[in-house]
Amino acid sequence: MRFEHKHELKLRRRNIALTVAYDGTNYNGFQWQSPPRVAVQNVLEERLSKIFGDTIELAAAGRTDAGVHAFGQVVNFFTDGRIDIEKIPLAASSVLPADIVVRSAREVDKNFSALHSAKSKIYFYRILRGAVNNPFVGRFAWHIFRPLDVDAMCEALNMLVGTHDFSSFKAAGGAPNMNPVRTIYAARLDDEKIFGDDCLTIKLHASGFLYHMARNIVALTVAVGRRKITLDDFKKIFDARDRSLVPATAPAHGLCLQEVFYPKMTRIPPPLQAGVVQ
Repeated sequence: MRFEHKHELKLRRRNIALTVAYDGTNYNGFQWQSPPRVAVQNVLEERLSKIFGDTIELAAAGRTDAGVHAFGQVVNFFTDGRIDIEKIPLAASSVLPADIVVRSAREVDKNFSALHSAKSKIYFYRILRGAVNNPFVGRFAWHIFRPLDVDAMCEALNMLVGTHDFSSFKAAGGAPNMNPVRTIYAARLDDEKIFGDDCLTIKLHASGFLYHMARNIVALTVAVGRRKITLDDFKKIFDARDRSLVPATAPAHGLCLQEVFYPKMTRIPPPLQAGVVQ
């Protein structure tokens, strides 16, 4: 939602919130891009305008990067369109490409903002293990064929839980002067089978995420798993608040925005404990 249009847009009758899922492979991230670059927001605004009969400008809970996916992205927009709430997901499916889906819709009060009203988010990052890639998984996972010390990775994740300065995991290019202090409520490492192959899924539930924070956490945790650095090294790098000490950012395609939580929501976030679930 463009700042200069916000007051005008809020004069419209309705504020609609959507939960959106998308495969980010073919998009230059979520945030609107100048053509010919195409982002998820470009497509949503253009196609939803056909349903609602007026211009659509979205606000989103998170500006996912190019190649990053979402299952529970939340957006909101103001409209005078009269379509019934329960008809919106099906109507959206008729105009959106197959890799973007409106999972649900609800009408919210005028003060609701998908971005500013969010209280916490869960991201997950999937790692595919094994000698060869799996075409049914590899599009959404980082393929690592070398052995990983999973117990050490869990210990590393445990160090992150709590309120800390996450400057070591903040990439250049984010919002200037942003406070690097965030709270990670829980971190977890799940061991699971997907299409017959072994996968590790790192889940992070936090009050918010800095630019590339989740992918940089994964990169350093994997460095522990590969035994390229020790747990003591991990702690020193974390405490140093120096991004240059962290390995290259983990690939975008393994990351997914799973869920965003807001006040007065009936669903309670699951207790994500650091550890391995077999």
